[in-house]
Amino acid sequence: MISYFASLLMLAVVLLVMYAIRILREYERAVVFFLGRFQAVKGPGLIIIIPIIQTMERVDLRVVVMDVPTQDVISRDNVSVKVNAVVYYRVIDPQSAIINVENYHEAVSQLSQTTLRSVLGKHELDEMLSERDKLNVDIQKILDEQTDAWGVKVTNVEIKHIDLDESMIRAIAQQAEAERARRAKVIHAEGEAQAAAKLTEAADQLSKNSNAITLRYMQTLIDIAGDQSSTIVFPLPMDLIKPLLDQSRGGKG
Repeated sequence: MISYFASLLMLAVVLLVMYAIRILREYERAVVFFLGRFQAVKGPGLIIIIPIIQTMERVDLRVVVMDVPTQDVISRDNVSVKVNAVVYYRVIDPQSAIINVENYHEAVSQLSQTTLRSVLGKHELDEMLSERDKLNVDIQKILDEQTDAWGVKVTNVEIKHIDLDESMIRAIAQQAEAERARRAKVIHAEGEAQAAAKLTEAADQLSKNSNAITLRYMQTLIDIAGDQSSTIVFPLPMDLIKPLLDQSRGGKG
């Protein structure tokens, strides 16, 4: 009978020792409580937990990749879009992560959803599509400030998709087409203005010397003669016929 109780006692001691010995990996920490009060953060490696008197909570220090569910967002210009994102965070203070918040993962998830809707709702649709990097930084800063008391560090936020209705996609395509047409007209007008300026400059240069105009006439004749055409155009300088015109007007007088 005594041996039976001794065997039970030995078994209980072995179980207690097995319960007391805990091994934590390199990326894990143990938040230890002594009679319900916080005692210390231990690990990694081998730690001893006194049964009944001490309890512990494991905390993973690795970066957590959390997918933010799709959120319905109304932009500042009253456009309804569906947006989802991904948040990267990790625990930097295990004590605060266990004591200050009940479930830090759920808290970060809910805060990410509300912050995503709040930040994007302050911007127009064009800003959402063209300034995504800036919006990512703004959301990350807000989350990081809010989660600091929880011992959580938000390292990065990435907006993954911005889904639009078919009607809005067609409207954006029409807007882009109109913008391209406007740019083409502006470029054409600028080309005409530059060409007019160059022609004016060339005319000023030619007007300084009458021989230059004659040489230009001759070059034009050479260009025309090079073409396969039966039409010959001979430009007559006004300087040659001006004396004849003056004489004819004088004779009539």
